[in-house]
Amino acid sequence: MNYVLGIDLGTSAVKILLLNQNGEICDEISKPYPLIQEKSGYSEQDPLQWVDRTTEALSEIVAQFDGEVQDIEGISFSGQMHGLVLLDQNHQLVRNAILWNDTRTTDQCRQIYQAIGKERLLDITKNPALEGFTLPKLLWVKENEPDLYEKAAVFMLPKDYLRYRMTGKIHSEYSDAAGTLLLDINQKEWSKEICHHFELKEDFCPELVESHAFVGTLNEEFAKKTGLSSSTKVFAGGADNACGAIGAGILTEGKTLCSIGTSGVILSYEQGGDRNFQGKVHYFNHGKENAYYSMGVTLAAGYSLSWFKDVFAENESFEELLEEVKDVPIGANGLLFTPYIVGERTPHADSAVRGSFIGIDAAHTKKDFSRAVIEGITFSLNESIEIFRENGMEVDTIISIGGGAKNKEWLQIQADVFNAEIVKLTNEQGPGMGAAMLAAYGCEWFPTLQECADQFIRKGKTFFPNKDDAEKYQKIYRLYKSVYQQTKELNEGLKEFRQ
Repeated sequence: MNYVLGIDLGTSAVKILLLNQNGEICDEISKPYPLIQEKSGYSEQDPLQWVDRTTEALSEIVAQFDGEVQDIEGISFSGQMHGLVLLDQNHQLVRNAILWNDTRTTDQCRQIYQAIGKERLLDITKNPALEGFTLPKLLWVKENEPDLYEKAAVFMLPKDYLRYRMTGKIHSEYSDAAGTLLLDINQKEWSKEICHHFELKEDFCPELVESHAFVGTLNEEFAKKTGLSSSTKVFAGGADNACGAIGAGILTEGKTLCSIGTSGVILSYEQGGDRNFQGKVHYFNHGKENAYYSMGVTLAAGYSLSWFKDVFAENESFEELLEEVKDVPIGANGLLFTPYIVGERTPHADSAVRGSFIGIDAAHTKKDFSRAVIEGITFSLNESIEIFRENGMEVDTIISIGGGAKNKEWLQIQADVFNAEIVKLTNEQGPGMGAAMLAAYGCEWFPTLQECADQFIRKGKTFFPNKDDAEKYQKIYRLYKSVYQQTKELNEGLKEFRQ
């Protein structure tokens, strides 16, 4: 029996899965690492932490493995998107990585629009200039840390740096490169036009390969530290959302994913790169070759629930908090929540807006607020589904993963709000599963990714929309959508008083 490893380099931890050829999870381990937040809006990490924690995790997996180490045939990766890693000519780190959730780059986004123009940027990259993307971070370093910028010889994305440290080879791949604002998404090449505008040399951008591409074997140093064989094959991997799509079987048109983690994602498969959303949702290259996906993002999906629990129900578990939701009627007894507690991405792309509870009544109790939070998160995700449908996409079956798939009441709320069938997976492992599948496909265990998905992914219960409840939610959803416009000016005015 042969095995593969899927390494998911997340924002808070690295998670590693060991799978066999039947798609069975034989081991899994997670190692956390800290965020560095020196100022409000700043979010960085030390890339050496990624390497050290991954090395530790792999060492533990090898120590517990009861087969021959040569049976672990391949490794691939999923990684947090958009983060900026800079290396000098000797491939040493220039500074800490600036992460996707860093918001210091509003001025640089304006500069990009001034230089390229909004419409032209959308033509090339299919995405608007947002603070989270890589190019604005690069321009911030150029403007604010010119000495460090002068030292930089190549930029990388987080998982690509980890892979470099494991193989000694520098590459990027299309699904992660699509989140930089430097990739011509349809041509699948770094945009010469954008690089020229910002005086980036051609070799400043890494060589591009497919997500399933074989990029080398483990170098002797890394193999020795972990106990893995130096003959272990390494494959490029994909962006976390692309790998999440692969790991949920979103590999053909009509398939949609709802992933509720810290942020929330609605992701739908696209065979071509020709649909025009005018920048309302993200449009990226898929981890499947010559395919794409469109994606809407709620910045604080699961994070809204975590925030609510920490502030108002510190001594309760999430299970206890969600258990009481079923006792509250649809509409939370007239209470409405907008999950804009760290700003919003889709459809508003507004870093200044903040959340609201609307309709607070003296009769409301904690369980009403709990239900309102769950419903508000789901309404926000529905705004992305609404954009997809308005652009002619069919959304009738949705695979639900993450925190939103752990509670049957929430799964039913998704079915009713989205007015679609919701499918729960029995062996859901998110992006790590997709990374392992890319390794299995790269090792030629299967002729296609779809056949790999048929073997690896296990579907569980399906939740169907209730017609009457779906109609009630449509009425509440219309009210929800009006909250943004009616609180936007208020939030702008309150911004100066935030600490």
